[in-house]
Amino acid sequence: MITQERLKQLVSYDHETGLFKWKNVSLNRIKPYSIAGTNKNGYVVISIDGKKYMAHVLAWLYVHGYLPKEAIDHKNRLRDDNRIENLRQATVKQNNENLGKRSHNTSGFRGVTWHKTAKKWMSSVTHNKKQIYLGLFEKPEDAAAVADSKRKELFTHYESSL
Repeated sequence: MITQERLKQLVSYDHETGLFKWKNVSLNRIKPYSIAGTNKNGYVVISIDGKKYMAHVLAWLYVHGYLPKEAIDHKNRLRDDNRIENLRQATVKQNNENLGKRSHNTSGFRGVTWHKTAKKWMSSVTHNKKQIYLGLFEKPEDAAAVADSKRKELFTHYESSL
């Protein structure tokens, strides 16, 4: 397991940009002062001592001196934005509650789907593995506003999706 001391021996971390850069150390095929990490599914992954680490977890270790107990959440949902101000400790449940809209989403809003029978936009949120129906709306924006309001009520750490 990596330590803060070992991490700081190998890389520097820029709090403003969230980027890691290799220090002038002799490691295989690494250019000194180059940006560390590769992009995997939107997340930055850095290999250190033969093990792969998520950059947001390393940012937390670099700044706070310890690895998170459960998860690190990107407040703005941008997986490669590893600025420390954009990161927070979270439970896995809290991290999942802060997910963005799904890739197959057609409304453009999280928690809003087209109800074919009613020919209206349906609003819902999921909480504790249960879907909560919030109503039918003429405009997807109205359905999204209701869903967003309900998420704020249910999830105290929630960041708006509008």
